[in-house]
Amino acid sequence: MQSGLLLVNLGSPASPQTADVRTYLKTFLSDPSVIEMPAAIWQPILRGMILPLRSWRSATFYQHIWTKDGSPLIVYTRKLCEQVRALLPNWNVQYAMTYGEPAIDQTLTTMRESCDRIVLLPLFPQYTQSTHGGIIRQAQATGAPLSIVRHFYQEPAYLDILASQVRQAYQEADYDAVLFSYHSIPTAMVKHGDPYPTECHATTQGVLDRLPDLPKDKVQTVFQSKFGPMPWQKPYLKNTLMQLVELGKRNVLIATPSFVADCLETLEEDYVQNYQTFEASGGDRFQMVPPMNDDPRFGHFLAALAQKQLAQGGDDHA
Repeated sequence: MQSGLLLVNLGSPASPQTADVRTYLKTFLSDPSVIEMPAAIWQPILRGMILPLRSWRSATFYQHIWTKDGSPLIVYTRKLCEQVRALLPNWNVQYAMTYGEPAIDQTLTTMRESCDRIVLLPLFPQYTQSTHGGIIRQAQATGAPLSIVRHFYQEPAYLDILASQVRQAYQEADYDAVLFSYHSIPTAMVKHGDPYPTECHATTQGVLDRLPDLPKDKVQTVFQSKFGPMPWQKPYLKNTLMQLVELGKRNVLIATPSFVADCLETLEEDYVQNYQTFEASGGDRFQMVPPMNDDPRFGHFLAALAQKQLAQGGDDHA
């Protein structure tokens, strides 16, 4: 028997066509970890209003970012898995998606045949129920012998890489503001004790501690990708961009530490929609710090983190 490592990312539609996007959104937005509203109330809204209206529009966005190899998120996750597999030749290293293919349950069921211990590593640095809840529930339902990495925002090696990326981008131009933009979550989750905002602010601070030359008064932590009418964690990125221009700050650098791979949120929402908002408001330079993607340093970090997790023990049983 051998040790196993399962890297898990969010997932992507099977194709950028409307039918596949609708299937993906239906699965994603039916997860009780993402939508806490009772199913009897939420499902009629989802099926009757949201899916008919959102599927086509989201499909056009996916078509903008799709590559010849497929979804960028899937492509980078696969490349990352290949890197880590080469670094851990005696391990069974696989990847899976919370929604879509390859599925968590099927992948873990196969891994159980050869693995006596499996490290489950969600590719989300900061813990939140809305990402980790579905992953952990699906994984534990298989009965696989799991050791779960619940977050890694605080790991020095991860913060070193992130700080290096921000430093390099910041040195390339004269920026008026540096925004650390994280995927938002509903404020109701925060009120129920979700640690996500605290971990996001700690991530920003961890980077600032490593960049003493970055003026602290230029830095803000913001949130993006709000969904639906309910209040989500603020301040919102889009509103902040418009406010910065009003203050005469027209050159902005944006880091997105909650996304380890380019995806719809970074490539379409930020580089297209938020850039257009910024430019229309009078902004000049709008630059993104690339996510980790297939940076070899990140692959080495994940391999070391898996080994550390296994050495520390801490099994999580269904």
